[in-house]
Amino acid sequence: MPITLSKESKSHLITSIKRYFSENMEEEIGDLKSELLLDFVIKEVGPSIYNQAITDAQAYFQEKVEDLDGSCYEAEFSYWK
Repeated sequence: MPITLSKESKSHLITSIKRYFSENMEEEIGDLKSELLLDFVIKEVGPSIYNQAITDAQAYFQEKVEDLDGSCYEAEFSYWK
């Protein structure tokens, strides 16, 4: 499943990359280089992050499902004690 970003998100990320280079690399890069870097990161790094997020989500929900009996249990026939 390819990772796609909205135009707004991509624009914000390009601006962020340009700022990062300006503040940390002591050099300026333009929109084209920033967009090419962003595209590379999305294609090369993005899938690893996406897959880890899916793994983390699965583990989280599996834990919640395993605890379902404990957190959603109501004792039956408890009126007459």
